[in-house]
Amino acid sequence: MHIGLIGLGKMGFHMRERLRRNGIDVTGFDRNPVTSDVMSLTELAADLPSPRVVWVMVPSGDVTDAVISELTEVLSRGDLVIDGGNSRYDADIRNAEKLALKGIRFMDCGVSGGVWGQENGYGLMAGGADEDVALAMPVLDALRPEGDRERSFVHAGGVGAGHYAKMIHNGIEYGLMQAYAEGYELLSGKDIITNVPGIMRAWQDGTVIRSWLLDLMVNALDEDPELSRIAGYAEDSGEGRWTVQEAVASGIPAPVITAALYARFVSRQDDSPAMKMVAALRNQFGGHDVRPAASGVPPVPAATAAPPAAVDGTGSPE
Repeated sequence: MHIGLIGLGKMGFHMRERLRRNGIDVTGFDRNPVTSDVMSLTELAADLPSPRVVWVMVPSGDVTDAVISELTEVLSRGDLVIDGGNSRYDADIRNAEKLALKGIRFMDCGVSGGVWGQENGYGLMAGGADEDVALAMPVLDALRPEGDRERSFVHAGGVGAGHYAKMIHNGIEYGLMQAYAEGYELLSGKDIITNVPGIMRAWQDGTVIRSWLLDLMVNALDEDPELSRIAGYAEDSGEGRWTVQEAVASGIPAPVITAALYARFVSRQDDSPAMKMVAALRNQFGGHDVRPAASGVPPVPAATAAPPAAVDGTGSPE
């Protein structure tokens, strides 16, 4: 199978490599010519067999909308566009309608796995018609981890369902990260505790709170035991807010996710150890930038070597 991939940033760059490794031909396009295989979307479309499958991996909002509009001019009836970025689910519905006017098909796919996905595979949540998901399945299978499909992929429903599922996934992630970070602060603030990294490491096997996030906490503490190089400032990238907004609109209580979002707002006013850990975790799984501590010590680098800077490339779907 041969697909187009638009956006070769932190996620798209690694996804292209995983797809190629697993037998999918990929023509990538990015505004950065260093990483791009072609110099325009017109060249991209000309390079693909029919029906064309084009995966869009760019920042949500105006950038995604602009790419979708450009694709209506270079694709043909029966082609399929997959939005794999972090678009809000209702934007998927609008973009699907825009493409449908030209007879172009659309599906959305929430992607989880961050900068580690190239090696480990990505968790995937798709929204769209059955026949569109079937057409994209070789690509989806190449991206996800090896093993039973149902453990890493779901066809969640119609257009928008994949990104809705990913939005809730990220809301849960907010709550989990905050719980780990608060536990870290409680441990680091107690004078009888002398080995906080050792405690985290001892929780990795056998305990009921073991997880990949816990493993990443250990990584972060191995690199910077006191988190002295990181400011306690944590960004939120949209989906946590959207999850809270959806909870309010639906009348469904979500106190943990809401509190975790508010804690990130608080982080922009002080410098707590818990928010240092949240910032460190975001850096570990998604390669998100962290702010250096006020001391001016250089911040911890991204968890993996990042590709060359890309204008269109999205960061991790968190």
